[in-house]
Amino acid sequence: MDPHSALSLLEAGLNQCAVVIDRDGGLLVALLTAGLVGGSTHCAGMCGPFVLAQITARLEQVPASRMSEFHRLAGAAVLPYHLGRGTTYTLIGAAAAAVAGHVGALPGLKWLSVALLAFAALFFLGYAVKGLSAWVPKLDGAFQRWWGDRVSRLARPLFGNPTGWRGYALGLALGFIPCGLLYGAVAVAAASGSALTGALGMAAFALGTLPSLLAVGLAGHLAGRTWRAAVARAAPVIMVVNAGVLGWMAIRMIG
Repeated sequence: MDPHSALSLLEAGLNQCAVVIDRDGGLLVALLTAGLVGGSTHCAGMCGPFVLAQITARLEQVPASRMSEFHRLAGAAVLPYHLGRGTTYTLIGAAAAAVAGHVGALPGLKWLSVALLAFAALFFLGYAVKGLSAWVPKLDGAFQRWWGDRVSRLARPLFGNPTGWRGYALGLALGFIPCGLLYGAVAVAAASGSALTGALGMAAFALGTLPSLLAVGLAGHLAGRTWRAAVARAAPVIMVVNAGVLGWMAIRMIG
């Protein structure tokens, strides 16, 4: 492919992304904020140990005394891992939205997108409202233990030296760890019925989870706890607003 064709293809892709952002901005913002809040109240506790385990493995390979400040910061950020995790989320979002779009196009199944949005709205509301959150973890249960155990076995050899492509592969694998919050985000992405929107939505969700995990990696448990405490105070309000936005989108689809 010549450079001119490559540039034209890139421009067309960016233009299409701009159209999606303009059309589905509410959905993308909802997923971004869900990632920000969920990353602090849920992901830091669930995925934080994976981040810290990678940092420990890196320090065992190269003593901290021989590392420059840049290498220490880069190692603590574990960016290949986050890029791999984001790739998995993006692919899951694209696949879920593509399947939902095709199924929703079948006669009598046009309500699927509405149902997915309503499910996600109730799911986020469950995280926000005391008393409703009790049913959220039940969506994981035995399946989470069964599937999570298999993903962990697959990823375990990569923890030995989680740098470069191995860190990226580790993120790809651990992105499949079952997680209640992830189910809600995928439901929102799938409701779009568009593979591109689903991919961008889950990329936004992954981006939202990044600050809390970077805090855990860069400054250990203390920063993670401080970040989570600060966001946790606003989390219920943000999640209720998210639920309201998704519910409003579902009602608009019905109309």
